[in-house]
Amino acid sequence: MKIGVLLSGCGVYDGAEIHESVLTLLAITEAGHEPVCIGINKDQHHVINHTNGEEMKETRNMMVEASRIARGEITEINDLSPADIDMLIIPGGFGSAKNFTSWAFEGPDGMILPEVKLLLVNMVNVGKPVVALCVSPVVVAKAFEDSDIKTFMTIGSDKAESEYDINGFVDGLSKAGVATTMKLANEINVDRVNKIVTAPCYMMKTDLITLRNNIANAINAGLELV
Repeated sequence: MKIGVLLSGCGVYDGAEIHESVLTLLAITEAGHEPVCIGINKDQHHVINHTNGEEMKETRNMMVEASRIARGEITEINDLSPADIDMLIIPGGFGSAKNFTSWAFEGPDGMILPEVKLLLVNMVNVGKPVVALCVSPVVVAKAFEDSDIKTFMTIGSDKAESEYDINGFVDGLSKAGVATTMKLANEINVDRVNKIVTAPCYMMKTDLITLRNNIANAINAGLELV
């Protein structure tokens, strides 16, 4: 099978989280399937210096940056349809909340890129699974907030350590019409009605091995829904 991996750039603070992205590609390959990296030919919201967290005075293109992870083998989102892939995975990273959506700045009242919304809606409409890792459930939430599709997702748990305001995210997801559940870094959630799998990943404070297992478990759950 061909599994799409939608990348918002390259780097946790302004694009796709690199560990999550690479471990996603690894898990797909280990499961015996072919990853298809997908990018968007638009500038990312801004560029962050990852050594100090400060904004840099330059612009970068999401697809060009994502190509660093994909090693140059990447498909522009407008050149791809649900017929080309059997499942779609969105790794985390701030790019999901800054580039694909504006959730980082406006919460659930923000926008979503039309091409991202279209791909997600079309995937679910034809019954193909979507796996949203880390903060990426906000992207799924924005895609379906005004539809009859009511999703059930996790974005982490307030019962363990996190660098982020989990309850704030949960409130935002609820406002967008999502039914939520709390899950730890070693747990996943499966919305079998809509074939949407979510996993906390780096939304929780975790180690690399737990992260790898969380991603692999989410992907394997998605493959079972294909």
